[in-house]
Amino acid sequence: MKRRLLAGAVSAALVLTVSACGGTTKNDSSSSGGGGAQSTAQADPNAATKEGVKMAFLPKQLNNPYSDIEVGGGKTALDELKGEYKLVGPNDASASSQVSYINTLIQQQQDVIGIAANDPNAVCPSLNQARSSGIKVVAFDSDAAKDCRDVFINQATTEGIGEQLAKMASELAGGSGEIAILSATPNATNQNAWIEVFKQQLTKPEYANLKLVKVAYGNDDDQKSFQEAQGLLQSYPNLKAIVAPTTVGIAAAARYISSSSYKGKVAVTGLGTPNQMREYVKDGTVTKFALWNPADIGYLAAYAGVALASGQITGVEGQKFKAGKLGEYTIGKDGEIVLGPPTVFDASNIDQYNF
Repeated sequence: MKRRLLAGAVSAALVLTVSACGGTTKNDSSSSGGGGAQSTAQADPNAATKEGVKMAFLPKQLNNPYSDIEVGGGKTALDELKGEYKLVGPNDASASSQVSYINTLIQQQQDVIGIAANDPNAVCPSLNQARSSGIKVVAFDSDAAKDCRDVFINQATTEGIGEQLAKMASELAGGSGEIAILSATPNATNQNAWIEVFKQQLTKPEYANLKLVKVAYGNDDDQKSFQEAQGLLQSYPNLKAIVAPTTVGIAAAARYISSSSYKGKVAVTGLGTPNQMREYVKDGTVTKFALWNPADIGYLAAYAGVALASGQITGVEGQKFKAGKLGEYTIGKDGEIVLGPPTVFDASNIDQYNF
């Protein structure tokens, strides 16, 4: 389903996690089951929308430009809904770093937890404890296992993102040659799902002349991703393209190539925001890349969370709810709610977007 985003139509795909001790908490209160095994309540689509719903966002990590945009969209929605917004999270991405934050949110008796899982299973025991306490759980961007959340807000279909990444890689490599992937963390749910579809695409006849030589991991850390990009080019001197399905990775790879002898010889593509990639498109380092509007992911997650807390939906396939400016959405299989298809950015349209 297609939705309107920002000034134009923007949709597509991406993101992270971390260590509880190194994390911080940001509070900002405004005046304001389909996916999981515990979804047994009956939905009332005509129920009144509750005010004062307390929803906490737990992204993969704090101070990540992409995540900051996502949760900002959540705050905007909660302001509209007269809810209470909270942001917590670790400062680096690791599989177990989110668990202590979930436990604290349970003690604080939040109504809804929105989480971008660093690991789909590591967070499950704590999330199910939250659900047993009556807290609704909305996974966004990077899914938790379906039995420990109520719904999942997906940027785009996994297939759509993987297919778009393969298509761009093939076009930029001229249909043949060596390509490499620069991913986030080895356990990132969304990254691994997209990469699997990408690999499946490469088995098709039209991609027979492309060879995936390496999947590297930059852990969604800028310097680590920069070093991994450098290492890929040193190890594979005939590399045609680096595909980074992470906003941190694509920007780091583009920065390295833009000031190296590989500029104009090795393509960089993947998932990034227009604002972070604009300079690399303008200087010719990057020809095209894709993404959705991250703010709309957080915005949709907040509306879904309040709909759950209000009893309008329970997460069962086929249920519908309204999401403010984005319009009406229908819950799909396993509690998945898809924002929309990817948008490709290039020199012809990048200045139309500001995020």
